[in-house]
Amino acid sequence: MHNPGNATPERFPAHDRFAAGAQYIAGRFTKGTSGRAHTVTDPATGEEVLTYELAGTGDVDAAVAAAREAFPGWAGATPGERSVALHRLAAVIAERAEEFARAESLQCGKPLKLTREFDVPGTIDNTAFFAGAARHLQGQSAGEYSGDHTSYVRREPIGVVGSIAPWNYPLQMAAWKILPAVAAGNTIVLKPAELTPLTSLLFAEACTEAGLPDGVVNVVTGLGREAGEHLVGHPDVAMTSFTGSTAVGRRVAEIATATVKRLHLELGGKAPFVVFDDADLDAAVNGAVAGSLINTGQDCTAATRAYVQRPLYEAFVERTAALMETVRLGDPFAAGTDLGPLVSHAQRDRVAAFVDRARGYARVVTGGEAPGGELAKGAYYRPTLVADAAQDSEIVQSEIFGPVLVVLPFDTDDEGIALANDTPYGLAASAWSRDVYRANRATREIEAGCVWVNDHIPIISEMPHGGYGQSGFGKDMSAYSFEEYTQIKHVMFDNTAVARKDWHRTIFGDR
Repeated sequence: MHNPGNATPERFPAHDRFAAGAQYIAGRFTKGTSGRAHTVTDPATGEEVLTYELAGTGDVDAAVAAAREAFPGWAGATPGERSVALHRLAAVIAERAEEFARAESLQCGKPLKLTREFDVPGTIDNTAFFAGAARHLQGQSAGEYSGDHTSYVRREPIGVVGSIAPWNYPLQMAAWKILPAVAAGNTIVLKPAELTPLTSLLFAEACTEAGLPDGVVNVVTGLGREAGEHLVGHPDVAMTSFTGSTAVGRRVAEIATATVKRLHLELGGKAPFVVFDDADLDAAVNGAVAGSLINTGQDCTAATRAYVQRPLYEAFVERTAALMETVRLGDPFAAGTDLGPLVSHAQRDRVAAFVDRARGYARVVTGGEAPGGELAKGAYYRPTLVADAAQDSEIVQSEIFGPVLVVLPFDTDDEGIALANDTPYGLAASAWSRDVYRANRATREIEAGCVWVNDHIPIISEMPHGGYGQSGFGKDMSAYSFEEYTQIKHVMFDNTAVARKDWHRTIFGDR
């Protein structure tokens, strides 16, 4: 691994520990063996942070073998023992919170205030939640359901879990994948996005520091088409958990089907933001700007389609554009920065292309360009508001994953809800109204895994996250995700303690 010196120790204090390589297998850093190098780049400056050797299929095999070897001991640990280890992990991350925050900001371009106040505290909270959940892995109470037999249900770990995490929330996604799996007694091999491996590696290192046995948590950093596909198809991997685009999710499902794996998919989103005509307009405007620009819009639950009832439409467009224009772009490590760059120049160019194509059929009210000056070196793009697009247009139907909000009018409540449901996605949505009955109807009829009322974006460890339709299936966070990483066994006892000749006679007749 090479560090060119552009990433100062203050910004990336862990780089010296990564000198041994960017794979974490069986409790230690190792170098990848693919023969290909990859460079992590600071998206705010375009400068190189470090270059590392990508994982090849052999590294995946080694990581799966380590996880498989560790599985019997970890699965055999008591829930209390697993809980204690995860509580220690929460403490380790808390002690190293600034290191995690800085590494996350550096690789993603997130403002440091966001990683300090949201990403890292959220990860610590999630770790503490699953530390508690580890002690509540319950089956079903025993009962006599068939004559002289007693039945009960055991929940057991599945085995080695192969997980693939995206680049938009590398630390939190590592936690969402690792924590419920290991709390339930599984072992795991995680493949983070090659653009953003730093905090996943730090998380695995923290697991070892907290006392989790070697091989319980492993990280391989390679390309999806090589390391990722090999992990999904590996015969010793019992379950695959994937977060990413719907297109890649289809490929993951295709590969996993060949070995009939348990599958968990959290895929794309195109969240509607429905504003009824009795809503608090100021609150809705503030919610729309915050909800659409969180993480520079690189969030599958971000507000992307605002449907505003016609009496409020023009005022909403005007006020939202004005508020967007006050958002400060800048150095993610500067205190006054509200919005950082996108994760890469390629992603910035992809977002810009969506907006440029929309100019032919919609109105770009504000934004729609990359800033000049010092920020031109980075992958920055101005907050963008697009109005008056058709419902079936590309910018309304497709996931952009950038700081772009599209606003459309509607007339009746029926129309607003129908428009909200008119995409293949169903991950998240919000409804804005002061009428409890109107809002309650929206929560019932909008087809999404999460519907906020008079808010957009907050999540909590105790409640599930996951979608409908082409947004995938399965849940992250909460006890529901904990159950995703278990399998159910029916156990049945014959209570008579004697040979059941009557049963054999029923099947075979007299002998």
